[in-house]
Amino acid sequence: MSQEQEPAERRELPIERGFPIERVNEIAEKEGRAKQWYRPIYTMHKWWARRMGSIFRAISLYALIDDPDDIEIHEPGENDTLDNFGGSQDEIERLIDRVDMSDPESLWGIYPKDVRIDDKKILDPFMGGGTSLVEASRFGVDADGYDLNPVAWFVSKKQLDAGQANRDELEAAFEKVKSEVADKLQEYYKTPCPNGDHEADIMYNFWVKTVDCISCDHEVSLFNDHRLAAGRYDHDDEDVVICPDCDDIVHVDSYRESSICESCGYEWIPSEGNTRRGGSYVCSDCGQKYSIVDAIEEQGQYGLELYAIEYYCETCDSSGEPRGVYKGYKSVGQTDLDRFSLAQTDWNTNQGLHEYIPDEEIPEGAITAASEVSGNDLFQHNITHWKDMYNDRQLLCLATLLESISNIENDDAREFLLLTFSESLNYNTMMNIYNPNYNKNTNIFKNNSFAPPTEPIENNVWGTEYGTGTFTSMWDMVMRGVEYANAPTERYIEDGETKETPPFAQPIGENTSVHQGDMRLIDAEDEYDAVITDPPYYDNIIYSEVSDYFYVWQKILLEDEYEGFDQDKTPRAGSIVANPYLGKGSEEFESELHEAFTAIHQALKDDGVLTFTYHHNDPESWGELLESLCDVGFEVTATYPVSADTNKFITGEAVEFDIIIVARPAGDREPVSWRNLRRRILNTTKQTHARLTENRELSQGDIGVIEMGRAFHEYSKHHGEVRQGDSIMDAKDVVEQIYGILQEASEVGELDVYIDMLSDPDPSYSELNMLTKGTDANPDRLRDMKLYRMDGGDFELLDWQDDDRIAYIQSRTNSDTESLTPLDKAHLLRYKYERGESWENLIEKWGVSDGLRDMCENLADATGDDTYRRLLGGDASIQSFD
Repeated sequence: MSQEQEPAERRELPIERGFPIERVNEIAEKEGRAKQWYRPIYTMHKWWARRMGSIFRAISLYALIDDPDDIEIHEPGENDTLDNFGGSQDEIERLIDRVDMSDPESLWGIYPKDVRIDDKKILDPFMGGGTSLVEASRFGVDADGYDLNPVAWFVSKKQLDAGQANRDELEAAFEKVKSEVADKLQEYYKTPCPNGDHEADIMYNFWVKTVDCISCDHEVSLFNDHRLAAGRYDHDDEDVVICPDCDDIVHVDSYRESSICESCGYEWIPSEGNTRRGGSYVCSDCGQKYSIVDAIEEQGQYGLELYAIEYYCETCDSSGEPRGVYKGYKSVGQTDLDRFSLAQTDWNTNQGLHEYIPDEEIPEGAITAASEVSGNDLFQHNITHWKDMYNDRQLLCLATLLESISNIENDDAREFLLLTFSESLNYNTMMNIYNPNYNKNTNIFKNNSFAPPTEPIENNVWGTEYGTGTFTSMWDMVMRGVEYANAPTERYIEDGETKETPPFAQPIGENTSVHQGDMRLIDAEDEYDAVITDPPYYDNIIYSEVSDYFYVWQKILLEDEYEGFDQDKTPRAGSIVANPYLGKGSEEFESELHEAFTAIHQALKDDGVLTFTYHHNDPESWGELLESLCDVGFEVTATYPVSADTNKFITGEAVEFDIIIVARPAGDREPVSWRNLRRRILNTTKQTHARLTENRELSQGDIGVIEMGRAFHEYSKHHGEVRQGDSIMDAKDVVEQIYGILQEASEVGELDVYIDMLSDPDPSYSELNMLTKGTDANPDRLRDMKLYRMDGGDFELLDWQDDDRIAYIQSRTNSDTESLTPLDKAHLLRYKYERGESWENLIEKWGVSDGLRDMCENLADATGDDTYRRLLGGDASIQSFD
């Protein structure tokens, strides 16, 4: 990197002085719940762990705006410089200079404006789903993106192409495909309407896998339970279930309670199926319990039974029938079975279509075979090739559709149709399941892994009036993305209301380029003003393995068009993620990340900035990251907490917070003793805390993350030169010490966090994460104390009414080594009072300490339950106050 300009002479950027996390999180949270309306370009095709566009727009705004002479601000919908700026660069400079830690929002006023920035070039070396490139292109800057994964490359390419796409040509291509295949495909998804002598459209076919009992040969249907869906319309307070005796569809008051089939009189509890935790079945005839995967291995295959259908009838709808008539559930008849058999025959006799399905074997890997990353194993379920994830009707329809797409002559239109086709694969496989709570199909990657279901759902591939993930609904979604890219808008919050701007004049994707390849081979030097990216995080997602699912289909049309689509699978070894199947762990990940930062440092200008989002859980991983950055010549200048995409990781835990890290090329580093550095870090932390609490309402967790960034900055200036006695401290040692310093400044513990959350009418894991960051409290300890639980991704705060919570407290009362906290005592008192048991003897035994009295006061205030307060009054006739 050139040394013509010393880093000390560079201008401090707004993002280093402050960042409006309150405003960013506010809009990002809303975007996360409605991506298809806020930024439909990002719903055109799935990519994993995609960050919110609003976050990257804010990062770009605060990282790229530094020279007012290179900035133009336009009112959306117009192309004139804003009147209230009067064309004055002085006013823009004042906005830039006013950004600081205590008041970072001066630039936020131009967040919804059509801002243009000249003479800037950015790089995203880990572009993934292309969010940073899309957002940067809206400012008119030049932008380059790299990704090793060809699926990421293709998805990003089409997002950036969308701003220049001709919508009329795209619609014409879609209409051509529709005229060729729509009627043909829809014929395979017809069913006799239960309300008359005509046909209805199938929305979903419900299948269940079967095995023969190892003991009695009885065919066991592998139902987890017999609930089909939540009741709707006139039955919205009931459940829809299937009778295991006569296979009829019936409504019951609750699938968790004993029910009687109104058709055959059979009595059973629908919530009790034939499968058990751990992957075993229980035979309903002989009671044998046995492993499902072992049964599949011994029998060579599982069976599949079509048992129910969700339908939509256009005829009934057009004739004015109510919703509960024209849309509902029905049992399977012989006509339905015959129609599937016809599709099987057509598939087996039309060999020409077979070239339009992938014939690759599924590679063994960290998430395709059982491993420490994923407990699922596709091969144990006899799924060895990608085509094994589909039934014959799906293969027939998908191949027919892809063949038609391949014949589209317009290259851009063909690729957008392929993008649509690829996205629809999320919902058109026998790896999908039905969500009975929301009455809809769920996508294959709900857990970023491959989990073979025992009750797969078959979607209508082309689509009908209703349904999720059909080709036609995905096309509508892609076209919304194209329309947005041609004339993007921005949503923002003003006086508590969400508003939308008129369209910007700058379309998405101009002056951008994307490259497929290893970013460590980027040969740029001193070229980019900013690197804005979202690097991979350890083994969070094994991108290569999950993206293979799309890749093997995309390569059918792209292998002769683009480099990178000529292999059986996406690149593995060069992917910078920990992958236990390849023997890549923390050491390899840290080494490869170090190589990546080296390439970034070389590509960045002397006065450039590296800004990226990252996710960490512990001091050790922070130390690894800080050491990698500092070793290659960066200094961390700021860190900020922001909301992240609420994807569930393979473990099922929802991680909802990420950190923005800001780093710049470092100058010469001077030796310093740890004693002196510690004093400076402590002083910086105190000053930062005072400034952050001066005008802003931030949680202790938010404050802690920002304080951490300032502490990292102090250390970065002396990396490799911090002396403690006769030894040199490395970044990991220092980060551990910094954590201790930050925790010294905070006396917030688990009980404080719990009381704070009780005051929230809708507590969440996101809030828990926020409240504990930078404090002495730990989410895991709150979980171990039975103060909350995660049930299927849903967060539940616990109290004295929960059996697990009380069992935990009672186990501690019998322990010789552990004492009860004031919260434990208050909960146990409240529990005993409610059960009519003696609670006075506990008060006599414990005494009423200030801690217990304060806790009961806090609980009473937070919950509105004044019993807590009265329990300590010593009045045995407390019931009289109820």
